[in-house]
Amino acid sequence: MSNDTALLFGQFLRAPTRVGAIAPSSRKLAASVCAPVPERGEPIVVELGPGTGPFTAEIQRRLGGRGRHLAVELNEALASLLADRFPTVDVVHGDAAELSALLGGHGVDQADVVISGLPWASFPEGLQRDLLGAVASAMSPAGAFTTFSYIHAIPLSSARRFRTLLGERFEEVVQGRTVWRNAPPAFVFHARRPRP
Repeated sequence: MSNDTALLFGQFLRAPTRVGAIAPSSRKLAASVCAPVPERGEPIVVELGPGTGPFTAEIQRRLGGRGRHLAVELNEALASLLADRFPTVDVVHGDAAELSALLGGHGVDQADVVISGLPWASFPEGLQRDLLGAVASAMSPAGAFTTFSYIHAIPLSSARRFRTLLGERFEEVVQGRTVWRNAPPAFVFHARRPRP
């Protein structure tokens, strides 16, 4: 078991509804989730629930020194690991439900892209609504939001509710293909243009 897997699994055992994953995401899933990061310009990319950093690494690779990357992590141990591992990323130890305030504290008005590793299917309806509202409020009008869900969560009522809430909060929602090369397999939601 790799150090990252052991750390993530330990954090999952302590707080399964907050951590949500028992192993880091694969490079294939990271590539699919991070696809909306623009190839040009100086985008502001906000990452929610980065865990041990597989999406963080892919975002950094795609930015190539451009723009700004803020990673919001609620778990203190994971936030500390990320800050050490990615010194060019603004790692924010905080709650994504307070996203606008967290971004404002770092001089950011709006995000161009929000990439989420949060365990949406494990959240109750109120938290899903609060978090999606915080995400939509912190995005530019043409912004892109991506997140993923494990395929075993498809039949859960909380996962179906989250998909409905995405449609309420964004003008366009597209479900990507299943990424089989991930443990467990997952699919990605690409959403654009947050509704006011």
